[in-house]
Amino acid sequence: MFFLSDKIEFPEVHFADQNGMLAVGGDLTIARLKLAYASGIFPWYSSGEPILWFSPDPRMVLYPEDLKITKSMKQVLKSHRFRISYNEAFTEVISHCKTIDRSSQGESGTWITNEMKEAYIALHHAGIAKSIEVWEGKELVGGLYGVEVGKVFCGESMFSKVSNASKLAFIHLVRENHYSLIDCQIYNPHLASLGAKEINRAKFLAVLKQ
Repeated sequence: MFFLSDKIEFPEVHFADQNGMLAVGGDLTIARLKLAYASGIFPWYSSGEPILWFSPDPRMVLYPEDLKITKSMKQVLKSHRFRISYNEAFTEVISHCKTIDRSSQGESGTWITNEMKEAYIALHHAGIAKSIEVWEGKELVGGLYGVEVGKVFCGESMFSKVSNASKLAFIHLVRENHYSLIDCQIYNPHLASLGAKEINRAKFLAVLKQ
């Protein structure tokens, strides 16, 4: 286990343990987060814990050409029921991701601490963190946010207040933003149903560094 100092650096990712945990400590400054994402590392911890940094192997990713859209989602896309926007409401999106009830998905609590929320809002103001919003009328009903590293989008979290809203945001992310790869971090059956799959970390890092 590596303990980070005030110096903006990380150990090599191959030192991560079998759960992908690489290091503990440090901070959530823009400089450290930029280095982390460019190195295939992300923070993931709960309130009251020290900052934990991960680089899992394998890595869950989606290649845009592998995107799967069901017949029912194609109907949603054609319905014009929702409006999609980009970076109009980043703070609101991360706030919903932080507080949305995920008990139906077998999850409890949130890993988006207040410190994490403020750090990613700062990343957004720096032009690095991005959001996609789904609106029904004037109400924000779904969305996602993540970090852009060149042609890779590192997804962080998504939310839905109505059925299919987060899927709609994800589909627009994949189809409209011309990324070469969407980083989904760790296995998620919801994203697997959309075409995401696991690849080894070395392959992921090769794409990230292009």
